[in-house]
This record gives sequence, structure tokens and C-alpha cells, in this order.
Amino acid sequence: MFSLALKMLFGDTAKYLMLVAGLFFATFLIVQQASVFCGLMMWTTSTLKNVGAPIFVVEERVEQINEINPLRDTDVSRVRSVSAVRWAMPLYSGIQRVRLESGSFKTVQLLGIDAASLAGGPVRMVEGKLEDLRLPNTVVIDELAVTRLSEDKQHPIKVGDRFEINDIEARVVGICQAMRSFTGGPYIWTTYERALQYTPASRKMLSAVIAAPVEDMTPDEAAAEITRRTGLRAFVNQGFGENPDDFNTSTVWWYVRNTGIPISFGTTVLIGFIVGVAIACQTFYAFVLDNLKHLGALKAMGMSNFRLGIMLVIQSSVAGMVGFGIGLLATAAFAYGAILNQQPPFVMPWVIPVVAFGVIQLICLIAALLGIIRLSLYEPAMVFRA
Repeated sequence: MFSLALKMLFGDTAKYLMLVAGLFFATFLIVQQASVFCGLMMWTTSTLKNVGAPIFVVEERVEQINEINPLRDTDVSRVRSVSAVRWAMPLYSGIQRVRLESGSFKTVQLLGIDAASLAGGPVRMVEGKLEDLRLPNTVVIDELAVTRLSEDKQHPIKVGDRFEINDIEARVVGICQAMRSFTGGPYIWTTYERALQYTPASRKMLSAVIAAPVEDMTPDEAAAEITRRTGLRAFVNQGFGENPDDFNTSTVWWYVRNTGIPISFGTTVLIGFIVGVAIACQTFYAFVLDNLKHLGALKAMGMSNFRLGIMLVIQSSVAGMVGFGIGLLATAAFAYGAILNQQPPFVMPWVIPVVAFGVIQLICLIAALLGIIRLSLYEPAMVFRA
């Protein structure tokens, strides 16, 4: 029965290829768009991953890392006074403009960290040393800044080069690896005091306080204690605690609720599903109609509707697996190009292909069901009519 079903499926080459093409297109749209959406949402939390502190303490109304309400400088001491805190350091995070030697301006994400401990600095240095940030007018840039702040590809910016931030000199002493910002600008690290000099003055300049718990306490417990003692909002950075309501999750859900990004990508995924259903159902139904006499002959020879239905399910499932495999291969090729170009963002957790496979098989099951309904209404005696 299995081999007979495959012979019938592969025998009609035109409809088989059309069926596979429709399922391939649906797979590519669903997996590619869902992965780009996940990558874009990961970019929204890039500051949390690049700073890498266990706990972020922010103003009580803050919901996401890219929209910060400044704190008072005394809030650092308040956090340090909590018994659950091992250390607490100031952090500045803001968007600034860099003036290059050519006179052009570029937007960057400026991070200011504590000069003594360098807590919150980049982890993976490619060139130079993070300790050199303690020297006057120095910064560490990420690899994206090498591309964005260079005059041309033949003369990339390197350690020792200079540019200006707010008419103040900044000398590059290191290059690091970092996740790209949601705003598209590169990351630049400097000391907290120097970041305040680079930034136009305002009454409150402290963006957040980064902290770590004492050895006998988890980050979740320490964050709860900080919130209770200071009245500030303490978030646990993802990967440090067990609370699912961490700063990463809060940031992602803020963008889901307040932007049109999920609707845009969700519409494309829905279109992929609708296109897959339309093409697969129409093509498979036409395939069943073309082979109705052969299926009717099998039915007249005593094959039950159940076994004939199983044959149709096998045919649609095999076409679905082939289309899904080709679609996943095309998505992998797209991902390779995205990684080389560093955009668009592309992150594919294991759940995306698993869910996509289930969706494609659901489409195939719907197509097979239409064929089964048509076959069950077919009378075997019609095969022998002149």
C-alpha cells in the first residue's frame, strides 16, 4: 500500500512538483520570518547581554532597557547599603553622536562603566586591553564600529585612532565583540565619569545601577530585597536567575505590546500559512480527481475507505516532508547570508522548525481530508460504466 501510494504520487510529476513548491514557499515564509522576528527581539536586549551584570536596578516605572528614567547618584549608595548586595556600580547608557575626522556624524550607543572595577565592560576583547580605559580620553569600540566609523574599507579604524564625542576627543584603546544594538548603532565603552563629560549635562545622569548578590543568595532573592529596601525596581538579567519575568523578558514584551513589529511579522507568517493551504489543497484535490478512477478501481476490488484514506495521507505527508526539507534548506541559505552581512537579525530556536513542521503537516492533513471526502462519495460502479 505504501509503495503503491508513492508510485501514484511520483507518477504525476507536474502536480507533485507544484504541491512541493507550495509547501516549500509556506515553510520558507514561516521559518524565515519567525527567525528574523526572534533575532530582532534579541537585538532589543543587546545592552543587557553586552553589559552582562547579574542585576539591573532602575527607576520604578522603567519596563525595558532602551527607555531609561535617570536615577540620582545617591541611589548607588542606597543599593550598596542592602545586605544582599556584594557590589553595586553606576552605569550610563545613552545614544550619542560621533564626529569623524571627515566631519561626518555617526550615531553610537555609549556605555559608561565604573573606572575602578570596570564592571559591565565587554567580555570578549579582540584587540587591546580593557584596563586601558583608565587612561585619559579613551574608549573601547565594538567590531561594528570598525565598519561604521572608518573612512573607507582600505583604512579601517584601529587602536590609537581618534574621533570626537560632543567636541571632546576619544582615543580608541580596544576593540571588542558585542551584540548589535536595536537602534543599529555600534557600542562604545568608556568610564562613567568620562561618559558624563561626553553627554550634555542634565540634572540626573545615572541610567542604572548594576549589582551582584552575595555568595549565599540567588540573584532573584537579592533583586527582591533591593526592591523592598530601596523602592527601586531591580531586574535579574537573563541567564543569572530562575525568575522568568527578568529584564530581557520585560523588554521583549514591551516591544510586543507597544510596537507594530509582531503584527507585521505575524501577518507574513499567516500569509505563508494561507498560501500553503490554498496551493496544497487545490493541487492535491486535483491530483485526487485525476486518479479517482484508479482509486475507485481499488475500492471496487475490496479496498476499504480507511486504507484508501491512509494512502492519501501518506501521499500528502511525503510531499509535506519534501517541501519542508527544501524550505528549511532555503532558510539555512538565507541565514548564512544574514550572518555574513550581520543583518537582518536571524535567530532560530529549535521550537521554530518544530512548530513549522507541525503546521506543514497540518496543511497536508487538510489537503488529504478534502481528498478523502471526495473519494468516500465516489461509487465504485462508476469505474465500469462506459
